[in-house]
Amino acid sequence: MNLLKLFRHQVDFQDIPAGQVLFKEGEQGNFMYVLMSGAAEIIVHDRVMETAEAGAIIGEMALIEERARSATVVAKSDCKVLPIERERFNFLIQQKPEFALHVMRVLATRLRKTDAIL
Repeated sequence: MNLLKLFRHQVDFQDIPAGQVLFKEGEQGNFMYVLMSGAAEIIVHDRVMETAEAGAIIGEMALIEERARSATVVAKSDCKVLPIERERFNFLIQQKPEFALHVMRVLATRLRKTDAIL
């Protein structure tokens, strides 16, 4: 699923300059984000697990579980992100089942990558 295309007409983007922390491991997560441009590092226990690029989702686990963030995300370059709050997330899952499948695929891929690293 092309999230860049799906959300191209949105206007509530946030600019994150290179080096800025988007969120930290352990914080409460009331939003997930779609990375609309740039690159961001996903860091777990001070280890870079992935470099997310435009079109990626980040922060979805805390939103789904309603628990603290499991990772820190730092902008590797200047980024533009689209925040997705719980209400919008639930609407997307109900109205666009392919969005729900996309989120599940991202979670499965990240789990496999983590398994390979460990």
